[in-house]
Amino acid sequence: MSPTVLPQVASMALRAREITLADEAALQCFFVANPDYFHIVHGSAPQPDEARDEIQDSLPAGWSFTRKWKIGFFDARDELVAFSSIVSDLMVVGVWHIGLFMVATARQGSGIARQLHRALQDWAGQQGARWLRLVVVEDNLRARAFWSGCGYVLVRRRDDIEMGLLRHRVHIMVKPVVQAGLADYLELMPYDRSEPAEPVATTPPSGVAGAPGR
Repeated sequence: MSPTVLPQVASMALRAREITLADEAALQCFFVANPDYFHIVHGSAPQPDEARDEIQDSLPAGWSFTRKWKIGFFDARDELVAFSSIVSDLMVVGVWHIGLFMVATARQGSGIARQLHRALQDWAGQQGARWLRLVVVEDNLRARAFWSGCGYVLVRRRDDIEMGLLRHRVHIMVKPVVQAGLADYLELMPYDRSEPAEPVATTPPSGVAGAPGR
């Protein structure tokens, strides 16, 4: 897996770039300018250290992975217009987790969210992903509708997950990147089966996906 390969988004007049701490200020401004997700999921506006925490996030102890990707999408004016956080090979080789998917409010309704998701899906598949996985809060109806429209299906619900000032029921959703059935996924990922196979992490890995805001 080459560290230099990123999703191809030139057809959308965008440029993909890995986000590092050098981009903290730009990412923080992006979060502050697009706060809807944070109010829905965290019950508050983005915190002053929101971007730094996102860039430096960690997974629960014992959860294996190969890499955490923080990808920003910039327009011709070098303005950050979308951001995604992805974890490759989460617990199982071939399962890629979308932790955060956020598109600027001004760009929503233009179809860019679906185009970016398709670019991310194609890129992940080229890098070895067999499944895409995400977690969305039950009360975020717009996000749930978006992910369902992108072909994700519910595999499990988890209750009483603390996020910021709120506690939520969350939906774990997956989508095959290659030809495969849901039973194939659950055979690979016992953590997502209906019966609790191991302790539940307080916070889902790498955030909670939403769309098209996050």
